[in-house]
Amino acid sequence: MGAAGLGTKVLYSNPLSGPGDVADWVGEGPVSLGSHGGALELSGSLDDEEFGDHAHWSFWCPEEFPDGIRVGWEFLPLEEPGLAMVFFAANGHGGRDLFSPELTPRTGYYPQYHSGDMDALHVSYFRHKYQSERAFRTCNLRKSAGFELVAQGADPLPPAEDAVDFYRMEVVKDGRNVAFSINGLPLLDWQDPSDTVLGGGYLGFRQMAPLRAAYRNLLVEKI
Repeated sequence: MGAAGLGTKVLYSNPLSGPGDVADWVGEGPVSLGSHGGALELSGSLDDEEFGDHAHWSFWCPEEFPDGIRVGWEFLPLEEPGLAMVFFAANGHGGRDLFSPELTPRTGYYPQYHSGDMDALHVSYFRHKYQSERAFRTCNLRKSAGFELVAQGADPLPPAEDAVDFYRMEVVKDGRNVAFSINGLPLLDWQDPSDTVLGGGYLGFRQMAPLRAAYRNLLVEKI
């Protein structure tokens, strides 16, 4: 696991070495857990050709984090096609908790996340689901509710068949500022100009079936 940076405080650390490390995480939709060489393998349990957009899922860390954080984890695509993204600063409308029973139940269906009764930022960083995405690969930062594309950068991740080791992903969320990098390469750096800047909230991973991917060494630091 990467060392904490200078002037930071570790808020959460999880090796993600297998399903046992995420026993308290919250799955929404048909997420399937496994192990891959000491890492956590995530995939879907439904056939996307049969179930379409309902074959995808989200998987939430149960800890609520403050604003002003750095989030790092390692990611390895195993089998394509598919898409991977990370949610952060996620919570319910009107100051409600993301898991409040007052919110509409979520089942992994994407519109529930980008145009429902929750607010969040999310970066889609492995957009290899559709031919158009694979032909011109980008990382997209969106703000929801509203599905607003607020920033875009190039995606350096290769196809799964060419990935030989894990890639270190990093998101920084600090007030209006959001930055995203892979292996230390800056890809997105955005400042929210609006009057509705999102603060603290929850963190979660999401995949579109039939992607299989491995994750390890999740670290959340206060900056």
